[in-house]
This record gives sequence, structure tokens and C-alpha cells, in this order.
Amino acid sequence: MTDAQTRVEESIATQLPPIRFWDAFLFWLKLGFISFGGPAGQISIMHHELVENRRWISERRFLHALNYCMVLPGPEAQQLAIYIGWLMHRAWGGIVAGVLFVLPSLLILILLSWLYIAFGDLPVVAGLFYGIKPAVAAIVVQATHRIGSRALKNNALWCIAAASFVAIFAVNVPFPAIIVTAALIGAIGGRIAPDKFKVGGGHASVHHSSGPAYIDDDTPTPEHAQFSWFRLFQIVIMGALLWTIPMGLLTAIYGWNHTFTQMGWFFTKAALLTFGGAYAVLPYVYQGAVAHYGWLTPTQMIDGLALGETTPGPLIMVVAFVGFVGGYVKAVFGPDSLFLAGAMAAMLVTWFTFLPSFLFILAGGPLIESTHGDLKFTAPLTAITAAVVGVILNLAVFFGYHVLWPTGLSGRFDWVSACIALAAAIALFRFKRNVIHVIAACAVIGLLLKMTML
Repeated sequence: MTDAQTRVEESIATQLPPIRFWDAFLFWLKLGFISFGGPAGQISIMHHELVENRRWISERRFLHALNYCMVLPGPEAQQLAIYIGWLMHRAWGGIVAGVLFVLPSLLILILLSWLYIAFGDLPVVAGLFYGIKPAVAAIVVQATHRIGSRALKNNALWCIAAASFVAIFAVNVPFPAIIVTAALIGAIGGRIAPDKFKVGGGHASVHHSSGPAYIDDDTPTPEHAQFSWFRLFQIVIMGALLWTIPMGLLTAIYGWNHTFTQMGWFFTKAALLTFGGAYAVLPYVYQGAVAHYGWLTPTQMIDGLALGETTPGPLIMVVAFVGFVGGYVKAVFGPDSLFLAGAMAAMLVTWFTFLPSFLFILAGGPLIESTHGDLKFTAPLTAITAAVVGVILNLAVFFGYHVLWPTGLSGRFDWVSACIALAAAIALFRFKRNVIHVIAACAVIGLLLKMTML
């Protein structure tokens, strides 16, 4: 480390106290329980807490990490948590952040899946869902606004976002094609109009409303986050072992065609196809889990998606529901151990689905950290961020459509859900209420409305 780097780090350290590992642990644990609203809502929560309130990381560094996570297969919000945790507290910081991001969701989904499959459709649950779904739609709209207002700083980026929305909404262009196109536009635009594609959308610096951040724009990359071929080799070998050993054990103990082994193999493939988030891979999961393997019925798959939408954590955690129902229905441990079979299957598919996310960040993070000041790398990522705003807006439209016209456009308009969504939006935009408070209030409203209809 140079003397200049040492002086910069000492300057930052005198302005802000070091971030203790225990403080970060408690935040990631809290995030695991409040991360509602899908990737847009989760990223919005992290931005509000880490960039605006706690000042652990600057907006520019946050967006740079987010740009990388957006182009990876897998849940980008969880990968962003892994990235920031790794940047602050080395590999264990990233592992803790990533595990705590999904662990509460996994435990909650195992419990809800058991209640669902064992006790059937409960009116109480239906009422809670009725109120939560409009709130989630409002949360996604708010998150789209928050991210878009920061990422779209000039007309060029607005045009990319608008074109992205039209492409995915009207033309049904695959998400990877949108990402590649945006990256090419950014690469070319960074050369011919560099001011339009600087981080922050053409502004040379990002305004700090709350003072400097612990990991600020000019904070040098820490030693553990610098690229090393030996460290990359270690991570690749470790990742290969973490996949090969459990898959090998499943094959040796149960055989290749066993439910557990096939779940491990199927969800490994699904994890590598999740470009664009959970909705991009859900058709693949539906086709395999329902049509090919018969782990659950079409109705159960839809209900599982509803559970995934209304519980904390990434939406792709619906795979835990798929695994639980599959293991439970197939009675892989016999008729007397149905819950154990379901829980084991849920944990198994969670392992194989999320393992690649940790490897992508720990292996690729050092390369990304070396590029946050280089326009030829950041311009494509800036364009990608603008394109993703359009994709998130499409997700908001998707939620709104299914909430307001639950039986399709030819069916009735749900005025009650519209009122709940409007009230949630007012609470979020006008009164700046906490996301978890809005969801809880809407859940109670939905329950009361449903109970009065009985």
C-alpha cells in the first residue's frame, strides 16, 4: 500500500469509526427479516440504510457494485449484500451477509409450506395475502422511483430506460438481450459522449447529503479485495468442492434418479439461468418442477409464488416451497417423516440455488473493484443500470396488473385492492413510512376485510 493510500484511509478512519463486524451482523440479520418487495424493494432498503443513514458506503461505490450484480445470474439484491459485506469484512463478511439475507426467509417458508400442505387453505392466510399484495405493488413502484431518480441523470439514460421498458413489456425481448444491448450502447457512448455515461449519469461527483462514507468514492480498495490469481484459484477450487461433495454424496447414497439428487441438479441449472431475477426463471422452474418431475401441482406452484411474494428475502426463495412440497409429497423418508423430508428438500434446493451467488461475488469482486474509476468499464455498467430501471418498471406494471385485475383485463377491477395500494403508496411517498410498517398495516386491513366477508 502506498503512502498516499495510507493517508486517505487514515483520513476516512478519523471521520468515521470502523464498522464492527457485530454491527454489520445485526444489520444483515435485520435485513433478512424486513427485505420485502422483491429485488427493487430490497435494494431500496439497502440504499436507504447503508448509503443514506449509516454512511457505510458511498452512492457511487454502491451503484458500481449494484451494476455488477445486475449482470450476474441469481438474486441481485442478495449478491449486493454479499458484495458490501465482503468489501467491509473480507470473505466471512460476505458469507454472513449472504446467508442472513436468505436464512429468515428459508425458515419462514419451511413453516408456511408445512402449514399450507398439512392444513390446507386457511381463510386467515387468504386475508393476509389480500392486503399484502397491493402493498407489495406500491413498494415496487416506490423503489422504481428511488432508483430511477438517482440513476437517470440525463436524457441519454432516460432513453435507455424507456427503450428497455418497451422492449420487455411490449416486445417481450429476453432480459439477457436487453443487458447486452445496454452494455454495447454504454461502451460506445462512453467513447463518443463520456459525460453522459459517467457514474451518476454525467455528474463528476455525487452529492453527499450526510457527509462522507466509510467506504467513500476515493477510499482505496482494501488488500483483501485486490485481485490475485492465487486467491481466485482458491475460490474456484473451494466452490467446486462445495458443489461436488454434496452432489456426489446424494448420488452415492440415493442414486442419480432420486428426488433429492434430481433437485440438486435441476436447481443448479436454474441458478445459472436467473438473468433478470426470479420472474425470468420461474417458467423454467414451473416446467421442470410441475410438468417434468411432478413435485407439485400447477395450483400449488401459484400458491408458492404468492408465499414467495409476501415473505422477506429474494423471490427466487419460492424454490424452498417447491422443494418442501416435493419432498413432503414424495415422502422420501417414509410416511412418518413427512416434515423432515420437506425441510431437508427445502434446505437442499436452497444450497444449490444460492451457492453460485457467493462464488460470483468472491471470485469476481476484486476485478470489479479495480474498475470503479475507469470509464471504459463503468460506462457499460451505467447504461445497464439505466436499462434495469425500465425492467423494474415492467415488474411494477406486472404486479399492478395482477393486483387490480386478478381475473384478467376482461374481469372486474378490484377497487378494494386499488384503495389499499393507493394508501400504501401515500404512506411510502408522502409520509416516508417504513416498508415493514406498511406491509403489516395492509396485511391487517386485508385480514379484516376478508373476515367481514365470511
